[in-house]
Amino acid sequence: MTVQSLLARQAYSLLLRSLTPFYLLRLWRRGKAEPLYRAHWPARLGSYEPGYRAQIALARTDASAAHAPLVWVHAVSLGETLAARPLVAALRAQLPGMRLLLTHSTATGMEAGRALLQGSDLQTWLPYDTPGAVRRFLRAHTPNLGVLMETEIWPNVLHEAGKLGVPMVLANARLSDKSLRQGQRFAALLRPAAHSLALALAQTDADAERLRLAGVSQVQVCGNVKFDISPEPELIERGLDWAAADTRPIILAAVTREGEEQDLLDDWGTHHAEWHGLPFDQAHLPRLMIVPRHPQRFDEVARLITDKGLSLSRRSTWEGGRPDAAALAADVWLGDSMGEMAAYYAAAKVALLGGSFAPLGGQNLIEAAACGCPMVMGPHTFNFAEAAALSIEAGAGVRVQTFTEALNEADSIIRTERQPDMVEAAQAFAQRHRGAAQRMARALGQFWRC
Repeated sequence: MTVQSLLARQAYSLLLRSLTPFYLLRLWRRGKAEPLYRAHWPARLGSYEPGYRAQIALARTDASAAHAPLVWVHAVSLGETLAARPLVAALRAQLPGMRLLLTHSTATGMEAGRALLQGSDLQTWLPYDTPGAVRRFLRAHTPNLGVLMETEIWPNVLHEAGKLGVPMVLANARLSDKSLRQGQRFAALLRPAAHSLALALAQTDADAERLRLAGVSQVQVCGNVKFDISPEPELIERGLDWAAADTRPIILAAVTREGEEQDLLDDWGTHHAEWHGLPFDQAHLPRLMIVPRHPQRFDEVARLITDKGLSLSRRSTWEGGRPDAAALAADVWLGDSMGEMAAYYAAAKVALLGGSFAPLGGQNLIEAAACGCPMVMGPHTFNFAEAAALSIEAGAGVRVQTFTEALNEADSIIRTERQPDMVEAAQAFAQRHRGAAQRMARALGQFWRC
């Protein structure tokens, strides 16, 4: 490590230490809407309550687990946690008896991650990236291997893991041109961190090339593990049941971000007022459903809808979990539940990709394809560039520039014969690119002896 890199990491660590009180205050405030953020908060500093320490000790003394390797997987939020699901399953098949240490940074990730736990597995928060917190975390758990999902390069995590001899792998790795340029501005800090990775398992050839430019020395291309996520049949049936209860075709605004809902609702009002009648009568005009990405914004988005003079039905209020009379009379449905994204896609005739109509890089569109939902995306899909391009090439999606164009395109898809063809194309597209989890598990096999 050069003197410049050492000074950069020390300055970074000092900055994080000074910001720690504000970080914890922000978590506490966020916990008002999502109480899980306040749970076990000392773990954010690498400090563990007696009950959790007892779990660690029990796992170490359990005869069935004492000699099993502990694989640490960090999945920051919901998307990464869902992506980790097929990878964890493939790892368990490769190494029967493997123990899992699962860490997260968000409440949605933590909640979804519980379904991945078995036996002597552990789950906690990833500590704040200060040297002391990371050191306490690693010494408390002593993992045999660390797997960071997608984009999580933390300088002190990687430095301290290297000091303790824990090999670190970036799995399902992606790096956009924008992120590469930003990383190069802080090369003294981030390049040594990237170089310390034992391996990066990239989604695409383009990601692999950018990761090498960022400083990762060992890179393999394995594909995108999100293609291996199979939607739960129960959720698909639930969504189809919602659609069957309604005479109106559903246009889904999927995983929207701040600012997008306002623009969409502006255009929806104009579009809806001028909607061409053919072949719709009043009872069969498309219905808008909005599913925001962040649950703490559900109430905010609800206010945006009603402020537009539109009647609203929230998924959380449906009697019996099915659209009731009030829902069927409403102009807009708000998807304010967690863990039902597959149901929302199954209910919709077409989806508009959130995060792609503002310069935010888009969202994972693979789940929509697996559910057979045609996708209309905006101009900004740089975080999922290859998946977006391949879906368009396969006929599963189309690209437009604005919400006005997106609504016109959605209208066209619904009222013509394109929709069944796009459903079939979406499902075939998702199926064709499966297998990344197995490839990643085989690549990680070289570390079992560590």
